[in-house]
Amino acid sequence: MEGIQSRDSRSRRSQGRRRRFTWRDTLAALLMVAVCVSVFLSIGSLGKKAPASDLPKPSVTGLPALTIPRMQSRMPVVSLTRNAQMEKKDTDWKLILVNNQNAIPEDYEITLAELPGGEKVDQRIYAPLMAMLEAAKEGNGGQFPIVVSGYRTQETQQFLYDDKIAQYQNQGYSPSNAKQLAEQWVAVPGHSEHQIGLAVDINGAIYDIYPWLQENSYQYGFIFRYPGSKTEITGVAEEVWHYRYVGVEAATEMYEKGLCLEEYLAEKQREGNEPKKENRLRVRRMSPGAQRPSLAA
Repeated sequence: MEGIQSRDSRSRRSQGRRRRFTWRDTLAALLMVAVCVSVFLSIGSLGKKAPASDLPKPSVTGLPALTIPRMQSRMPVVSLTRNAQMEKKDTDWKLILVNNQNAIPEDYEITLAELPGGEKVDQRIYAPLMAMLEAAKEGNGGQFPIVVSGYRTQETQQFLYDDKIAQYQNQGYSPSNAKQLAEQWVAVPGHSEHQIGLAVDINGAIYDIYPWLQENSYQYGFIFRYPGSKTEITGVAEEVWHYRYVGVEAATEMYEKGLCLEEYLAEKQREGNEPKKENRLRVRRMSPGAQRPSLAA
């Protein structure tokens, strides 16, 4: 009897172990199925683009926004006048523009006249220059002002230019910085008004000569060429001694409007590009019996 019970007990334990083993296998199988389904769904979604709302947003760093400066919409006057001169080959000799952007024309010719003291200028400005210097004695303690620099050759201008650069280099400036500084005082050879004979450097016995010239030179056709307030336009530092002949009409307008030569020429170019109403042809009916004007006038 005990032997039968012992066999039954072993049989129940064996069935229990088989039942527990079968339950664990079932759980493992379910987990494997879940994993496979998850992997399958993930692979299927790789080729799809995420909606815009789900895309990661840039994080705020607190750094200032990058700003790009605007380019000026108005063309610089030096460029305007350069274009004007290239298009208008018959430019008035009195208004020829010579600066860092505008070289002396290759075919430019000049006839010189000698001044008291030995300096020379274009003979066409000799008379108005002498008249201005005579009148300027009023602001020079009664003494006749001296022209210390008039017409310059290419060689002279080159010497002055190289010498000014060397001075700045001797002060410790790099070659490029020395060149940049020198060009604020001495024009690049081939770009100097002195080389066309229309500019003079004037010295006086007293400093009062310069305020007098600034207020009266326009009456003789000369302009204070390089005022300090126009350096950004002319590219030249203030030179109270430098005067340029442009003719009485232009000099008067520049004086009254406070313009430098670059600004004046740019203004004239704009005016020339605008249609002029006064140039329109007007036809007036003549009354019966009216006398026709004579063509001899």
